[in-house]
Amino acid sequence: ATLIGALREEAWSRGRLCSRVRAGKAEPGAKFADYFEFSEPLAKLPSHRILALFRGEKEEVLTLELVSDRAAPDRGEPSAFERQIANRFKIADRGRPGDRWLIDTVRLAWRTRILVHIESDLRLRLWQAAEDVAVQVFAGNLRDLLLASPAGARPTMGLDPGYRTGVKVAVITGTGQVATTTTIYPHEPQRRWDESIAQLARLAREHRVELIAIGNGTASRETDRLGAELIRLHPELGLTKVVVSEAGASVYSASAFASQELPGLDVSLRGAVSIARRLQDPLAELVKIDPQSIGVGQYQHDLGEHKLSRALDAVVEDCVNAVGVDVNTASTPLLSRVSGIGEGLARCIVSYREAHGPFGTRAVLKKVPRLGPKAFELSAGFLRIRNGDDPVDASGVHPEAYPVVRRILAATKSQLERLIGDTSVLRQLEPEAFTDAVFGIPTVTDILRELEKPGRDPRPAFKTANFREGV
Repeated sequence: ATLIGALREEAWSRGRLCSRVRAGKAEPGAKFADYFEFSEPLAKLPSHRILALFRGEKEEVLTLELVSDRAAPDRGEPSAFERQIANRFKIADRGRPGDRWLIDTVRLAWRTRILVHIESDLRLRLWQAAEDVAVQVFAGNLRDLLLASPAGARPTMGLDPGYRTGVKVAVITGTGQVATTTTIYPHEPQRRWDESIAQLARLAREHRVELIAIGNGTASRETDRLGAELIRLHPELGLTKVVVSEAGASVYSASAFASQELPGLDVSLRGAVSIARRLQDPLAELVKIDPQSIGVGQYQHDLGEHKLSRALDAVVEDCVNAVGVDVNTASTPLLSRVSGIGEGLARCIVSYREAHGPFGTRAVLKKVPRLGPKAFELSAGFLRIRNGDDPVDASGVHPEAYPVVRRILAATKSQLERLIGDTSVLRQLEPEAFTDAVFGIPTVTDILRELEKPGRDPRPAFKTANFREGV
């Protein structure tokens, strides 16, 4: 085992992965042209290149081969690996009758057994290394999408671009409710450009639209130009256009949840609603879609589905918990991503909310069927109640830590409503003064920071850039 391990590491450090195009595959496999004559050390191959090479082999465009600079220049000569094996067992040609047979046995063992096994191990090692890095990259891409700046509660017009089938239009209110929908045909073949601009201007004026969200799919560039023309001709509307990713919008449109959420709306128009809502709050909208359908990487479908799914699900949960969830407005998919709350319990919370009205305090959550003490303990710190009976319920302070808040109030001789957000007072307090057997300095420090900015959003502030048209 020690010898095999040494041979394997030597093959890894001195080996190269070479690829060449298969006969007759140059034209159909043109997307792999960079790898038609390719060679790079195994230890230096980046993950995206490994994935591309293996995909080319899988599609029968490339032939891959592991090559070592320690291989024998002539097949009749022993390689450095064979000499290493022979030295390990003190095999050498000393003129004895059996020496030649032992040397041939080493050669046969290396070339027909050991080399095949080591090459298989190295290919697996390459794949696992590439997969691990790719999963991290894809998880990072998803995190960036989920934690993108929310535009907030502003009336928004969503445009789902298209040519022949037209541009689907959805206007939503500041709370995400659908105000109206329609379809316009500014592009080929109808080319009703002026009529489309007039229609959009009328909708924007009627519903006091502030933002235009344009999907980045087919006909996006032309639709973006339509939005620019609308803004130029009607500056009095004060519109701002933003191009947003529409990845997964079609998956959402055809989903069971979309049918439940938008029952009276045609499937083709649901995508425009999703695009508009993504601008208002990317996190709240994207959690309705399977993370793998959002399109987070070029080679995501080459990776192990379970491994990628588990990593992406963890990212979604982390992002939802980091931002927090307004329990009185959150959808079932959003609530289901909160720590300690699954899909079934999320449905129970929404059903209770619909039957009894908004939650006044976090304590009322304990009345929700199936929401036991453990689930409350895990989830309460991530569930926010804005404009409720207790201002601390709108913060990230867990109910278990409310006694610490009361001690802070007693020490400052202040009312809670006045203390929250009063940075000048809170920053003068020493965390050590409020610790106990349960809550140490790090926890108290976090509580003080949360009281400075209750319910603070870790996502960046929403900003837009105006690009020069025609460039």
